[in-house]
Amino acid sequence: MTLERIPTGIPGFDEITHGGLIRDRSYLVTGPSGSGKTIFVGQFLVNGIEMYNEPGIMIATEERPQHIREYFSTFGWELERLEDENMLAIVDATSTKIGLPSDEKYIDIRPFDTRSLIDQIINIQDEIGAKRAVLDSTTSIGFAINDVSKFRIELLKISTTLEILGLTSLLTCEVLSTEGDQISRFGVENFVVEGTIVLYYTKTENVRVRGIEIFKLRGSDHSKKIHPFEITENGIVVHPEEEVY
Repeated sequence: MTLERIPTGIPGFDEITHGGLIRDRSYLVTGPSGSGKTIFVGQFLVNGIEMYNEPGIMIATEERPQHIREYFSTFGWELERLEDENMLAIVDATSTKIGLPSDEKYIDIRPFDTRSLIDQIINIQDEIGAKRAVLDSTTSIGFAINDVSKFRIELLKISTTLEILGLTSLLTCEVLSTEGDQISRFGVENFVVEGTIVLYYTKTENVRVRGIEIFKLRGSDHSKKIHPFEITENGIVVHPEEEVY
């Protein structure tokens, strides 16, 4: 059986995954602060819309949507235009949790609740025909639940539902450090997804070096090496022919 691939459109990344991600699966994108997680998942969404005509959903649990729009505009990604064209929906799951009003179209107004989040995703998918989704980030959900075993169950519900809905999804996770092969904050996130992408941001002498590794990709062969990548004015560019030493 051949599993259908979904190209990310991120230069160099689809080469190290031997053709892209598997459609309708959920993946974890993990790394320390500043490693490029939000850029990576944003690029995945924008490329899906502009290159492959696949509408997307972004659930923002740690940043207000307006900040995301402003930040992504520095890469030439016009999120407001994509929203106006009904190709992108951003769920504000941040403002009300920190006591701020929000005039966003899509708002998560309650304390974290898996059922309400899933209902919101289903409604948006019906509205825009979404094929891709991003949850940025799972870390804030873990702190909100404050129970590792329950967090694992709730995260499994989310990732499985996204797959059943036919959404190829990226879930971000912030770790304090990638040293010692730490790939998740609570030790469970890696077990509820089909693949794990690790972004490194390591200091070597007086320079920080960025690297990317496909830690896990069920149902697919992939590069076993850590490859360097850059954050350019157009987003992330992976160098598949090079290695990080």
